[in-house]
Amino acid sequence: MKEGDLLWQPGSAMQEASHLTAFARWLQAHKGWHFSDYHELWQWSVEHIADFWKSIWEYFGLGNLPPDVEIMSQDPMPHTRWFTGTRVNYAAQIFKQAHDDRPALWFAAEDKPLQAIAWKDVKRQVAGLQHTLQQMGVEEGDRVAAYLPNIPQATVAMLATVGLGAIWSSCSPDFGVEGVLDRFRQISPKVLIAADGYVYHGKKYSRLSQIEQIARELPSLKGLILVPRLQEEMTWPRMHAQQMNWEEAIAGGGHAYGHVFPLQLREVSFSHPLWILYSSGTTGIPKAITHSHGGMLLEHLKYLAFHNDVHAGENFFWYTTTGWMMWNFLQASLLMGASAVLYDGHPAYPDIGVLWRLAAEVPIHHFGTSAPFLLSCHKAAYRTDGLNLSALRSIGSTGSPLPPEGFAYVYQSIKPDVWLCSMSGGTDICTAWVGGCIWRPVYAGEIQCRCLGCSMQAYDEQGKPLQHEIGEMVVTRPMPCMPIFFWNDPQKQRYQESYFQTYPGVWRHGDWIRITEHDGVIIYGRSDATLNRQGVRIGTGEIYRVLDRLPEIKDSLIINVELPDGKSYMPLFVVLQNGVSLDERLKMRINEALRNSCSPRHVPDSILEVPDIPYTISGKKLEMPVKKLFLGMEITQVVQPGALRNPESLEAFASLARQWRKQRLGYETRWQ
Repeated sequence: MKEGDLLWQPGSAMQEASHLTAFARWLQAHKGWHFSDYHELWQWSVEHIADFWKSIWEYFGLGNLPPDVEIMSQDPMPHTRWFTGTRVNYAAQIFKQAHDDRPALWFAAEDKPLQAIAWKDVKRQVAGLQHTLQQMGVEEGDRVAAYLPNIPQATVAMLATVGLGAIWSSCSPDFGVEGVLDRFRQISPKVLIAADGYVYHGKKYSRLSQIEQIARELPSLKGLILVPRLQEEMTWPRMHAQQMNWEEAIAGGGHAYGHVFPLQLREVSFSHPLWILYSSGTTGIPKAITHSHGGMLLEHLKYLAFHNDVHAGENFFWYTTTGWMMWNFLQASLLMGASAVLYDGHPAYPDIGVLWRLAAEVPIHHFGTSAPFLLSCHKAAYRTDGLNLSALRSIGSTGSPLPPEGFAYVYQSIKPDVWLCSMSGGTDICTAWVGGCIWRPVYAGEIQCRCLGCSMQAYDEQGKPLQHEIGEMVVTRPMPCMPIFFWNDPQKQRYQESYFQTYPGVWRHGDWIRITEHDGVIIYGRSDATLNRQGVRIGTGEIYRVLDRLPEIKDSLIINVELPDGKSYMPLFVVLQNGVSLDERLKMRINEALRNSCSPRHVPDSILEVPDIPYTISGKKLEMPVKKLFLGMEITQVVQPGALRNPESLEAFASLARQWRKQRLGYETRWQ
């Protein structure tokens, strides 16, 4: 199987029944606009931006627009304003899809069988929790933070929060205390909702001591709500003056059992903050990326309808944690009238087939996962023989590029007629820039299209568009899903530096891409120093902050090298203090420190000793040049020696890179 081989074509009946076809017909009937193919439709959507997003509002029936509404201001990115004068609520649109004839959620876990959660129960719990949050002082604009696994309580808590006009933010419980505090300290949450632990790979992990530390270090907290994940007997220590268990909280408070509370869905301005997600923290404390109710609502309706073709009554699954943007995206499936399928646990425990059996049991119509998971299934030679996957319409893949052999595996061993919707986006926008197109074939290794409304190009170093060549992924025109701001960045200085420094006025995302001859997209990995680890972006700064506290380590540098098989290699390089040896005991201590302070994903694949770490004259570590050495480039290709404070330090890295590549016989890179 090679890149670009044809693997799948949509049938005429599938195209005819799709949301994309219905939208194209609606545009012709109501606006008089006709498009002969997807490229024409995409071209219109990025050239007539205000018309396109207005059509999304109208097509999905979001209400009458005020006569003086300004769909899109003329301000450049990142200052563009959208739909001024309109009022919406993301949760309100979800509850419009609530029906008694289908569950709101499906939930299963390593230690729990599949269960359905009815809409009436979700409504009751959301309404009761809203009353409790208000009793704890939560008002519009306040932050509610969550330290929860991917369980139904997390969905209920999110809906309760945003329904009140408060702002949601979450971390998964595998994050260490410092990782959580680096995020939540920035936003001063008024309430923390936390699970007493989590289950992963057959083991139970208590988080009570971590919760106690987190609560103690957040002086803004007015309330703590504890969710039983490990202890059915709610016998927790007292960790906050206003502490409550989950059952009390969803009942409206300790003295409100039996009372029925009204569901509150407050309209807020289009640009009102919905939730706060976090960057990886590469250059320091993670950026607190803030998205709006209106921007997320329009974008998620657009993507799930036109690029994933999710229909009411279907079951939508994505394997994720609450610390990844795909958790938020999974909740967005409720906007389409689908039931969200939640799974809590290891994706391959007790064996690699557990999620595929879940797909047959529910049954799942849209199955979302990561490229590394699909490749792990491939390596294990797993086949779905004997499973009834007749309901399965699409398989979504994201987190890292899926190579051609991953595409081939899906069609050979999972389901031959499934629509493989490879996609790529980011925490920055909480959606995908590129994804599925039900009008187009699937080619090995290619994402089918640039999404509607996304003016994406591949740029060379001079900022000129490239055709069918590898370049920097950029977005040249604004989208409503772009962050409204970073928390605590009132002048948008950090926002500007994050995306608009390389090409002024143009969003640089940090991926290498090629727009193919089929008008699809191939992503070749990160072009910056962010570590893309198992689909989760990790900041080098998080790792350095932990290592700096270990007295044996003088300095360090870490990279992550994406491999052609979809896996990656993350070596950690350390400079040791005089007299210290890199023995197994020290390696174990380093790994434990990273695991406990950050998460298991922060643990490197290998730890290597080097005499020095390369720095620029201005004092910045050179992660990308080191990564390029491991990709097969020479020192003269990766950096100008005059820009380095200690150019001789790269020699040790070049030697290690040559040794590593020699051990990986047959490994080739795109640079060769």
